[in-house]
Amino acid sequence: MQLKNYINWIIKGLAMGAADVVPGVSGGTLAFILGIYERFLGALASFNGQALRFVAKGQWRAFWQHVDGTFLLCLFAGILSSIFSLATLIHYLLITNPLPLWAFFNGLIIAALPWLLKAVRFNAARIGLLVAGALFAFSISLLTPVHSDPMPLMFFGAGFIAICAMILPGISGSFLLLLMGMYAPVVSAVSDARFNLLALFALGCVVGLLAFSRLLNMLLKRHHDTMLAFLCGIVIGALYRIWPWQIEGDIMLPATYAEATGSSQWLLAGVCLIAGAATILVLLRLERILGKRE
Repeated sequence: MQLKNYINWIIKGLAMGAADVVPGVSGGTLAFILGIYERFLGALASFNGQALRFVAKGQWRAFWQHVDGTFLLCLFAGILSSIFSLATLIHYLLITNPLPLWAFFNGLIIAALPWLLKAVRFNAARIGLLVAGALFAFSISLLTPVHSDPMPLMFFGAGFIAICAMILPGISGSFLLLLMGMYAPVVSAVSDARFNLLALFALGCVVGLLAFSRLLNMLLKRHHDTMLAFLCGIVIGALYRIWPWQIEGDIMLPATYAEATGSSQWLLAGVCLIAGAATILVLLRLERILGKRE
């Protein structure tokens, strides 16, 4: 049973890592959809004074249990494996064949929306927050990317900002990297195994994770359904950013896109959208099966 739990967490980490590589998709969205978001935040937020006291006393088992270490180890093993194995492939697809890729991630999110919304007990205020979350994510997607030639220290700042976005459902850390002009440098550092730059980026990620996860975890504990409504809205608003058929931010129907570019790849994109929906349904089914066994 424990082995099945470990495999389940690693698979979910792989899904989160794959999402984090794509500008416009958030690993936090996948964590939210797959039912591990609150546990993920709680584990990150547990790196606190109590954890340091366990370390100072050499109580490593107590420390490991306090920070939910096995869960985090499996999850980050999946995330990092996915990022390092898929970064080059996804970057290639974004350049050469982006429409089916965007369609796949649309399928993931659209198929999961009924499960996300069902988890919230809605009232008038929470409906308002749902709309506010959607508008917030929509406004982020309208920002214009910049280009830069970064200094090494900028990798730390990029990691700090991007990881805060990555743990928010619907806000893409990769897209924020794109806005800051840091997406291509980070992907290049991964592809070229430039470990000095990756270490700075990772350090920024660690600091950002520990700081921002505590805030989100506190809000979820104190205002659970209210926060869930806002997060669901962010996921809905993020769909604008990853709609396959758009030119310079303008949303189009496939036929209009084909007139402007010569091809809409609507059939392949449709197949990939269905594949994305099927993938998330399989993962959700796996979650229910393994959850019962736990």
